[in-house]
Amino acid sequence: MKLQLERLDQPAEPGVAFALIKKLLAFNTPDQQRVEVAILSRNDPASGLRVFASATHHGLTLERGIFTRGAPPHRYLKPLNANLFLSANGEDVREALNHHFPAAQVYPQSVADAQRNPGEIRIAFDGDSVLFSDEAERIFHLGDLSQFQAHEVAKAKIPLPPGPFKPFLAALHQLQSVGAGVPMRIRTALVTARSAPAHERAIRTLMAWDIGVDEAMFLGGLPKGPFLNEFEPDFFFDDQAAHCESAALVAPAGQVLYGVKNDVVVIDEVTSP
Repeated sequence: MKLQLERLDQPAEPGVAFALIKKLLAFNTPDQQRVEVAILSRNDPASGLRVFASATHHGLTLERGIFTRGAPPHRYLKPLNANLFLSANGEDVREALNHHFPAAQVYPQSVADAQRNPGEIRIAFDGDSVLFSDEAERIFHLGDLSQFQAHEVAKAKIPLPPGPFKPFLAALHQLQSVGAGVPMRIRTALVTARSAPAHERAIRTLMAWDIGVDEAMFLGGLPKGPFLNEFEPDFFFDDQAAHCESAALVAPAGQVLYGVKNDVVVIDEVTSP
């Protein structure tokens, strides 16, 4: 608190989510506000002055902020009707996910370039435990690759239950339908360690949801970092720390603290907020 007060007139530098937020706000026009960004912080209200002043300095139009002075902030996600919560605080991310809000623990050291692809938001998602539930990942975790492949082939035509980030993908899909007059477009990618024949169930699940992605990468266990380097996402979401660490070398990354790989007991169905 003391440090923030001492620096009230010194704008904070852009963080790892800055480029994503700036691009999302570009969907708003004088006639229609399609995207709303709110600051939800454990800082005290006085420190909030610096947050808003920094946003103004960097050209971000933020109108809502909730500052809890150390109290858990996740309880305000419901009245905000949030589609995405980003935080460096793992405890807050877990609580948000427990309450069925898409949330990720950001890697502040991620490489971020706000200047690349200025007219396009690019978001990349892992599949299991992110877009989809961890149903299939539990099979792999408790067995081996052959058991996983056999399970997915047997259930190829049965959609996977939704994971924590389906609501965010659905919100992006809705923004993709915005027509002329908005200087921003969205491009999405599924980047998964799955390989054929387990790819079919993932694709059929998206088809059943009537939500498409622009690119799908079934990497069969190859490192995701080099592929993300080519896709140049504004953010990549994965449930495994190793994948996030690899991704953070080339793009902003956030870990979804959900599912069997994060020792989280989950149900088969996630209700969207």
